[in-house]
Amino acid sequence: MSNPVFNRMRDNRGYATFGPPQGRDALPQTAPDLEAMYRQPSATTVQSGRMSYDDVIVKTATIFAALLVGAAAGWAVPGLLLPGLVVGLVLGLVNSFKRNPSPVLILGYGLFEGMFLGAISMFLNNAYPGIALQAVVGTLGVFAAVLVLFRSGKVRATPRLNKIFFVAMMGYLVFGLVNLGIVLFTGHSLRSGALGVVIGLLAIALASYSLVMDFEFIKAGVEQGAPAKMAWYGGFGLVVTLVWLYVEILRLLSIFRSN
Repeated sequence: MSNPVFNRMRDNRGYATFGPPQGRDALPQTAPDLEAMYRQPSATTVQSGRMSYDDVIVKTATIFAALLVGAAAGWAVPGLLLPGLVVGLVLGLVNSFKRNPSPVLILGYGLFEGMFLGAISMFLNNAYPGIALQAVVGTLGVFAAVLVLFRSGKVRATPRLNKIFFVAMMGYLVFGLVNLGIVLFTGHSLRSGALGVVIGLLAIALASYSLVMDFEFIKAGVEQGAPAKMAWYGGFGLVVTLVWLYVEILRLLSIFRSN
């Protein structure tokens, strides 16, 4: 899947362009100069200003730390559920459509989304003791399994699977809107019983494939020499997907526990 950010970093001949053009005058003019150049250590990704896996790990950990702080606040003050949900959703959309990543807005997303997660986890954990820990373990398990399969090359994002994913996502969103309307007008939800289990499993499958797409984005960014700032988008994408995965697993477990 081609990323427009990466496409903009290519010149008219299709070559990636990073830094000033290199011409004849930029080459060493004497043998000592050439020897000195070869003795220089290779430039790191930090020195070259390019995205690296370490950058993504650090940025992801930073966003996740903000999310944990918010989750602790939401668990202690359940009234933060609605503000966390609304502000987290708005910041999530803003960050998704911004041309350049904003660390402040991304960390703000993590903080407010954490408030929502902490509050809803507290409510459900009171109703079904231990469910929050089960959802955390399930989320980490799915993440680890997808990462292992991706690193082994057994799972990859392909154009055909991406199309199927986006069609399924549209169907899932339409179902969510219809279900929301039914809940508001009747007080009942379609996401219960056998249908709720099927929809929950489908949502977890979609979130799992979304992780694969996140990994592909990060891999392409590192290999194509994306700017270092794009590591924020890599971390943001991973956290958004993990939040979605956690909520779906939490919802599915609540259906099982309620029966």
